[in-house]
Amino acid sequence: MIDMNYVASEVQSILAMLDGGELPEVYDYLSGITEEDGSVDTAPFTIANTLVGLDRPLAFPGFLIGFIEEMFRLEISEGNDDAMNDLGAQYCCGNRGFEQSFDKAVAYYRMAAEKGNRPAQENLGYCHYYGRVGRPDFEKAFHCFALGAFDGHLVSLYKIGDMYLNGLYVPKNEKEAFRIYVRCMETMTQEAEGRVAGPVLLRLGGMFLDGVGTEEDAKSALVCFQKAESFLYDMVMAGDDMYRRSLEGAIDGQAKARRKLAEQLPESSWSY
Repeated sequence: MIDMNYVASEVQSILAMLDGGELPEVYDYLSGITEEDGSVDTAPFTIANTLVGLDRPLAFPGFLIGFIEEMFRLEISEGNDDAMNDLGAQYCCGNRGFEQSFDKAVAYYRMAAEKGNRPAQENLGYCHYYGRVGRPDFEKAFHCFALGAFDGHLVSLYKIGDMYLNGLYVPKNEKEAFRIYVRCMETMTQEAEGRVAGPVLLRLGGMFLDGVGTEEDAKSALVCFQKAESFLYDMVMAGDDMYRRSLEGAIDGQAKARRKLAEQLPESSWSY
């Protein structure tokens, strides 16, 4: 049983140290969940999960990071697998003042994955795919992604597309990769859009541009790159700096598509 008196005292301590002018959303949120008598009824997981999304993309001071970690750990002690996964994600990304530790991230992901947590299995797949701890293991990555894709997790699905595109663990099959990316866009949800649409559209743009897995189509490539730029811009602005190179790729892809389209224009004898 989580001691909510302890949670309330921790919230009060953080409020006393916070500068409401520097982190107004955080200050207003913690003030808002505090009752007149100083008590707090909001679950620690809700507090931690809410705080990591506030005042983006500003970095948090160390005392606030420590508080968020503590709120996650209180829930983890009660067996909350979502808290395990979300704390692991903070360590994996290392954004906004959190320590970046792939060892800690994988430990929490595994803890949650053993409880059947699909996002954790997906995140663990990423760690195997990129070799965050040790060498890349594409077989383990594929099996982790397959679990998520089976339940409709679009990040898992498009990463399986990447594996077919590049011939990692599975035989290289560009047409299958293209079909998977198209399927991602066809089944896109508003919830997944912010994480998935940009990367998938970037891949589709490249495939249309070069005729990989589909017919070459510079106009479709341009449209995909333009849409990808918008989504990727939002991701980078929200603090996902790892997508900055993807954003640059979407912008560069538009220039390449426009050059191809210009070459396809018919010659004109009309005089200006």
